Amino acid sequence: MSRSITLEFSSGTELLFEPSTTKRQLSLPDGVDTLKDLIQFISQEWIPDEKRRALFKQGDEVRPGILVLINDTDYELEGGISYQLKDGDVIVFISTLHGG
Repeated sequence: MSRSITLEFSSGTELLFEPSTTKRQLSLPDGVDTLKDLIQFISQEWIPDEKRRALFKQGDEVRPGILVLINDTDYELEGGISYQLKDGDVIVFISTLHGG
């Protein structure tokens, strides 16, 4: 069964990915079932530069300073990186770190 999600990137997170974009549709590949799997997949597949990858991901999670929303709810309230992805989910990554 094919599952498709929407990914949105803003406040600078979109600049980490190639190509840079604020919104993408993704048909989930086999083995990408949780938010943890998704973070690993997009960081490996869409951030080819190791230094930029380190700006997005730390261990199995996103770096502190990146807010993750699942269907407009903080991911920590949805089970954190153990959240089971569902068809139609909207996952948003927002950087809260800004220069000044």
